[in-house]
Amino acid sequence: MPSRADGYTAVMSDPTYEANKLQKKLRAQTARAITDYDMIADGDRVMVCLSGGKDSYAMLDMLMSLARNAPISFELVAVNLDQKQPGFPEHVLPKYLGDLGVEYHVIEEDTYSVVQRLTPEGKTTCPVCSRMRRGILYSFAQKIGATKVALGHHADDVVETLFLNMFHGGRLKAMPPKLVSDDQRNVLIRPLFYCREDQLERWAKIRQYPIIPCNLCGSQDNLQRQAIKAMLRQWDTEHPGRVASIARAISNVSPSHLSDRALYDFEGLRANPGLIAALNIEAS
Repeated sequence: MPSRADGYTAVMSDPTYEANKLQKKLRAQTARAITDYDMIADGDRVMVCLSGGKDSYAMLDMLMSLARNAPISFELVAVNLDQKQPGFPEHVLPKYLGDLGVEYHVIEEDTYSVVQRLTPEGKTTCPVCSRMRRGILYSFAQKIGATKVALGHHADDVVETLFLNMFHGGRLKAMPPKLVSDDQRNVLIRPLFYCREDQLERWAKIRQYPIIPCNLCGSQDNLQRQAIKAMLRQWDTEHPGRVASIARAISNVSPSHLSDRALYDFEGLRANPGLIAALNIEAS
């Protein structure tokens, strides 16, 4: 007769059990980010930006799950930008989203040709591509009456951006969980702010998402972000918990222990003679 321990081990190793456990964790992390930063309010129409990558698929999954059970009512609209990259499988996202039954739109804009023309030889396409993509998506959000624009960046993206800005820009700056776009017309949210990339990778395998690779930048091997990503993955292996600790530090800032004069009044910092005198009298 199998022991109780044997039965527990069997349950713990059951793929369904593991999938449910991971789903609950991702859902809880997403819900916590939304709550902590007041990302979604009652009546919001949230435009979910889908790239065809694992992160945006998972974000849509979690938001759909939360929308079914949340104490508030909000709409989801999935939007993909077809940039006319060579070989882009145009049928994949419409079929996937149609099967889900979610409202969706595919914007067709040939940014690929423009990006290739404007990017100097040997330079990465990401800066030009991201600016154009943002402009198109932000304008479309206004067109469909979206009150929030959801982006699929996760905790690893946030930490990577922190190090990119420190190493190459001389700035202590990451990705905020919520912000107003530069044109002041859209509120951007990052519901996966607390989720780790390895969790999303495992979830993508479980869900078997139809991943669409980016042919613009996917073939560029020496991107600075890829070097940072490799560094963080090595840390995760050699020093478990280090990257998660850095991610927490972004939300636990002490301006008085940095040196940004715009954040802390160093010029006005003075000792308090009255307090010192009072303490001396009390001590005597």
